[in-house]
Amino acid sequence: MSNTVASPSHEAFERTTTRWGSITLFTGFLIATSVPFYLLFVADANIDFGNILTGFLAVFAVYGVFYIVEPLTYFPILGPAGMYQAFMIGNVSNKLLPSAIVAQATIGVKPGTRKGEYAATMAICGAAIIHVISMVLFVGILGTWLVSIIPEPVTNIAQLYILPAILGGVTVQLITSLKQVKSTIIALVIAALVILVLVRLVPVLAPGDVAIVVILTIIVTWFTRNKSVTDKRADGDDTVGIN
Repeated sequence: MSNTVASPSHEAFERTTTRWGSITLFTGFLIATSVPFYLLFVADANIDFGNILTGFLAVFAVYGVFYIVEPLTYFPILGPAGMYQAFMIGNVSNKLLPSAIVAQATIGVKPGTRKGEYAATMAICGAAIIHVISMVLFVGILGTWLVSIIPEPVTNIAQLYILPAILGGVTVQLITSLKQVKSTIIALVIAALVILVLVRLVPVLAPGDVAIVVILTIIVTWFTRNKSVTDKRADGDDTVGIN
């Protein structure tokens, strides 16, 4: 009799991550949304439901479109398991997404494949561990001392340029790893037209410029895609890309 143990299947992996991901994410949702009700019914904060609704609508008016755009944008790279992790941890665009992209590029796998999903999941785990360790060390233990010795001009420069530098590097990494020339050109052209032309003509659209670029890029790329390549991917061939 053979003593070998069958390896867990990808379907079992997806079932497990979906079950526990749904539970943990919904638990986090309940905790996060409980604060307004605590202020309303328990704390003596001198606020009413109208104040809470006004605050929610003010935030929703600015960021509401991202509630739809971000999941659609991140899912092809992170996969289902990575999505549960990312939206539970936070800092997706400036920490977890770059980690996933670098991990996938390092081992030579494409986003949207099973190996790409596994790589993204492990990369997010690593990023979260490093983040917690660095928070405890550089914020919890050394935070006040570090802030006191860093010159103010350096702090101001860091606030202005660190995030654009990170996202710029991630963008280049993603372009070089995916090698989707047509999709890249479409995205760059649409971004330039929206930011340099549309927003200047209609300034009221400025808060949603990123969402507009993402949605238009998805639509244009979809209708100009190479259908023969996408048909091969639908048949299970992970070795081809979408041009």
